[in-house]
Amino acid sequence: MINPFSYSEAFSRNIGWVTRDEQEKLRTSRVAIAGMGGVGGVYAVTLARLGVGSFHLADFDTYDIANFNRQVGAMMSTRGKPKVEVIAAMVRDINPEADIRIFPQGVTEANLPEFLGGRDLYVDGLDFFVFDIRQKTFAACAAMGIPATTVAPLGMGAAFLNFLPGKMTFEEYFGWGDLPEADKAVRFLVGLAPARLHQGYLVDPSAVNFAERRGPSTIIAVQLCAGLAAAQALKILLKRGKVLAAPHGMQFDPYRNKLVHTWRPGGNDRNPIQRLAVAIGRRHLAKLLRQSSQAS
Repeated sequence: MINPFSYSEAFSRNIGWVTRDEQEKLRTSRVAIAGMGGVGGVYAVTLARLGVGSFHLADFDTYDIANFNRQVGAMMSTRGKPKVEVIAAMVRDINPEADIRIFPQGVTEANLPEFLGGRDLYVDGLDFFVFDIRQKTFAACAAMGIPATTVAPLGMGAAFLNFLPGKMTFEEYFGWGDLPEADKAVRFLVGLAPARLHQGYLVDPSAVNFAERRGPSTIIAVQLCAGLAAAQALKILLKRGKVLAAPHGMQFDPYRNKLVHTWRPGGNDRNPIQRLAVAIGRRHLAKLLRQSSQAS
């Protein structure tokens, strides 16, 4: 006979790395995740296995074969199905007691107050090229005093930044303002990974196409992102351990066998090293766009 679900038994192997009281704290913790694709879906599943008990999940997209290389919910059986519904079902399969609210229209300016309302943490799972609503979501987190973390899958590694209440905000760090999307893309990439550990082993540059909002990805990086994001979530939710906040960050690249603690005081606009990196990145992007237009 199969035993009925028991929260304490399901997550008992976490005990030791967390206390029983901390596990109960995770049980009542409330997390919002936008984007159920490459990283967002595996964030939800990872945090569910950590024992987090309440989720707001947002995505408007459906699964297709092009998602198979990296997205945890993408399988033959889920082709054409809404990502947010598939991931919500996976979380419920792990923890039938989980309190889940889905936002099948994705995150919008109109539903941001509901999406973030009552949440203890926001975890960014939006696609790299989603600029407008990402900017508004992080601004809302800052206004509402909600900790937020973003982890970027880069090559075969990952880089993270945390934005905590009372500390440097997303806007102060990246300096997006009303800039064109191409400039936001450069500033986002340069700001996420100042160490640029991933740049040395891209074997086919033609796979990067900013005009089509397309770039290469690996499950290696996505899985690393999940571990990094979950570790940050655990420390933030349990108020335990040192949490690096922007302008501090970290990039880990197992392919390069390197781990770097990054620090860019002043962010993209007020740090001379970052200003130079942004200028170089802008020229590199312009070259990629010219090559793309010539190829087409």
